[in-house]
Amino acid sequence: MIYLKLFLIFCKIGVVSFGGGYSMLPMVQDEVVSRGWLTESELMNFIGVAESTPGPIAVNLATFIGSSQAGILGALCATVGVVLPSFVIILIIAAVFRTFLKNRVVQGALVGIRGVIVGLICATGLWLAVQLLFLTGEGGGFGFDWRALVIAAGLTAEAIVLKKCFKRSASPIMLILTAAALGALLYMI
Repeated sequence: MIYLKLFLIFCKIGVVSFGGGYSMLPMVQDEVVSRGWLTESELMNFIGVAESTPGPIAVNLATFIGSSQAGILGALCATVGVVLPSFVIILIIAAVFRTFLKNRVVQGALVGIRGVIVGLICATGLWLAVQLLFLTGEGGGFGFDWRALVIAAGLTAEAIVLKKCFKRSASPIMLILTAAALGALLYMI
């Protein structure tokens, strides 16, 4: 039964996750934490690992959560569930896209979708920041984590300086490695 639950829950998440993996994070949180599959803290750790590994965060997160709940078969069910809706929708869109692309209503709808995607990503970023900076520990106790702020602010500044001053993007791998090193160092204090 857990396999079917994983498939259906991640299928539902996949159907409504327009705008990429970050827009799905609040829904994943609602589904996973409310079912007691993971705590808020564990979910944050899973998100960190999913973001740090190659591949789309939605697929990685579904795989990790499925694996934590039901092993390899659970990972497969959750992953197929999150990918299948996008696959089917893209097949349908590809079949009719050229016909309707020039239509003003379709273009207006696409602009509206882009706007809501920005809002979802901003809301997700705010949720992640609150989780990172203010909710600490397994019990989800409230407190301010100055170390997390130092790491986040420093790496954000590094990414901005590289982009604005040196006209190149920060390497995600280098940012992740730097964050891991800073985290290990600062949390020893």
